[in-house]
Amino acid sequence: MAVPKSKITRSRRGQRRSHDSLVAGNPAECPNCGELKRPHHVCGACGQYDDREVVAQADEIDLDGEDAA
Repeated sequence: MAVPKSKITRSRRGQRRSHDSLVAGNPAECPNCGELKRPHHVCGACGQYDDREVVAQADEIDLDGEDAA
């Protein structure tokens, strides 16, 4: 079984853990609807990316195939 030969100092332990911190998100405003979204991702509110619609919204899709009129 591996056993440490000597104590790891607080300084060395802290140096090892220096990259483990969490980074805050960087939300950007959607140019179409104004909601906050992650950069370079499709907007979850309106389904737009780079000024074009890439994901159709549920209220726009006719699920049962019947005409509303």
